[in-house]
Amino acid sequence: MEIWINPACSKCRTATKALDEAGVTYTVRRYLDDPPTAAELTEVLARLNLEPWDLVRHNEPDAKPLRDLPRDAANRPAWIEAMVTHPILIQRPILTADDTTTAVARDPETLSRFLP
Repeated sequence: MEIWINPACSKCRTATKALDEAGVTYTVRRYLDDPPTAAELTEVLARLNLEPWDLVRHNEPDAKPLRDLPRDAANRPAWIEAMVTHPILIQRPILTADDTTTAVARDPETLSRFLP
């Protein structure tokens, strides 16, 4: 299992604590230090069955230029590029299980799907 985290994020700390307490083996990716490529992000979006604008943290200052960007297929690459360039825009934590099940585990119910 892999988890994309920002160590400053309380939801990320909650998720890693729950995984640790459950004895789950996982790999941490500090995605602000090791941003995903456009291909990786595209793959994660496909696993999540989301569009890029659904995964953006719209309240971040770096999201301001995206406010007027249409949410359509033609602009999908621009949304993805914005998240690659400014990874702070990516919702977190993102968990990917060994079976490729992937979720943004911000709530206890979603997180529990990854626990034994």
